[in-house]
Amino acid sequence: MAKLLPIALVALGLGAGAAAGLVLKPGKPVCDPEAPEKTPEACAAAEAPAAKETYEDGKTEFAELKRQFVVPIVRDEKVEALVVASLSVEIAEGGAEHVYSREPKLRDAFLNVLFVHAHSGGFDGAFTSRAAMADLKARLVEVARPVVGEGLRDVLITEIVRQDL
Repeated sequence: MAKLLPIALVALGLGAGAAAGLVLKPGKPVCDPEAPEKTPEACAAAEAPAAKETYEDGKTEFAELKRQFVVPIVRDEKVEALVVASLSVEIAEGGAEHVYSREPKLRDAFLNVLFVHAHSGGFDGAFTSRAAMADLKARLVEVARPVVGEGLRDVLITEIVRQDL
């Protein structure tokens, strides 16, 4: 009986491990980049929301906001990390000067979104995942449109980094 107990425990462990592997197996992605007929670029294009054009001729320019955004990550009343991001605004041609003239209001709106994103845990874990970045960009565009106007095409996150302290 004493010799059978280790064998039974090994068999039980293997069975439990296999069952856990089946239960916890991640679901199949909607667009499988490993499939021979799909490239990673095609998958990204298929999953990306279509850009809404709000300008007539399609010509755009970019207004790069001059200073970076620094967002503290606070846990237990202590700054745990800092997120530093650089943002640019894609706007209909001729609109960059308007963006620069509205930059203080735009920075305020962007900082509010970034602070809420940080407070809700948006910069924890895999914060640069496609879903997390799409959510953040959508909220940045949402707050930029009333400030900049209908010529706004997109808000671009040109740099982002998290530094744990």
